[in-house]
Amino acid sequence: MISIQSKWRYLFMFLGIQLVVMALLSREGYQKRVSYFIRIFRKPDTTGLSGRNQTTVGIPGGDVYANLSTLFKTHVNEDHMPLCPKKSPLIGGPIHVKFPSGLTLAEVQRKNPLVMRGGRYRPPDCEARHRTAIIIPHRHREHHLKFLLYYLHPFLQRQQLNYRIYIIHQAGTYTFNRAKLMNVGFREAMREEDWDCLFFHDVDLIPEDDRNTYVCDSNPKHVAIAMDKFGYKLPYKMYFGGVSALTPLHYLKMNGFPNNYWGWGGEDDDIGLRFNMLAKTRQTWKSDGMNTAEYELISREYMPLYTNITVNIALRPVYIHLHLHILQKKLQKNIQRKKHLPKSQSTSLPKLQKATLTKSQHKILLIMYNAAMTSMG
Repeated sequence: MISIQSKWRYLFMFLGIQLVVMALLSREGYQKRVSYFIRIFRKPDTTGLSGRNQTTVGIPGGDVYANLSTLFKTHVNEDHMPLCPKKSPLIGGPIHVKFPSGLTLAEVQRKNPLVMRGGRYRPPDCEARHRTAIIIPHRHREHHLKFLLYYLHPFLQRQQLNYRIYIIHQAGTYTFNRAKLMNVGFREAMREEDWDCLFFHDVDLIPEDDRNTYVCDSNPKHVAIAMDKFGYKLPYKMYFGGVSALTPLHYLKMNGFPNNYWGWGGEDDDIGLRFNMLAKTRQTWKSDGMNTAEYELISREYMPLYTNITVNIALRPVYIHLHLHILQKKLQKNIQRKKHLPKSQSTSLPKLQKATLTKSQHKILLIMYNAAMTSMG
């Protein structure tokens, strides 16, 4: 038999081992964070960029706008422009991110003279190898948007991309739906131009290194794999939020993004599952996505720094049939209770007279019934 003293000894040994393991893990994470910050604030090494077709510019002091003033429009016919180099000579490495006080969109516009109306840019001296649409879901985040545009425009210009920035603005006071806005952004961007890459971008994330190129790979790409709020590492394995890159073919294969996550959270995990095609086990990716993203286009405005697309996405067609059925049952019970009718003698809701419903109930039911009929046929 084991004595009480032996039990306590084993317990203390077990706790001690746990403390040692936790200390080692904490130390490893601390070292990674420190080394990351050292790399950010260290002067970029531009020696590896020499020997290319064009002169390497780099980023003096980590200023994303440094040396972009050397770019200017040429009078060469676009049909005779050479292809841009495979790796842009303007790329310099880490960017020092700060938030200037009193920044205005007019100031951002002044610092980006080559950006055309609608947030469109093409390299002035060569033909871009990549055509990228940046899609940003948005509502009531003007402060974040201002700083994102301040950094994102020069960041993309350094990569010599042919790009346009789309702001997909959700109208009304209905719960925010980030994923559905991204579906809207895909449709509206592809209607306008034949993009070969689409970046779905949160409005509050600013890239910190221009070597993180905004181009698509052969597979879907999670771009925001290191964020300061998560200690520059993923919060969990299946996290796919922040910034992701898809070709149109990728998007169509996975049926876009889930429409039924209202409010922040949840959609990132669903998107991660779609990217790994694990969602086949639930089959939701086939019935909820691009093919069910219905919305009302309110306006399309070509602003100096971006294309603003305002939409109403309040109706949720995927769940209309379910909501209609539930509403029918509830109203039917109320009517039965008022009339004291047995269930067998009650009338099905679509045939009920208007007088048996309140005005608000009738209006809601009529809207949902019409929407359901439209989605079915």
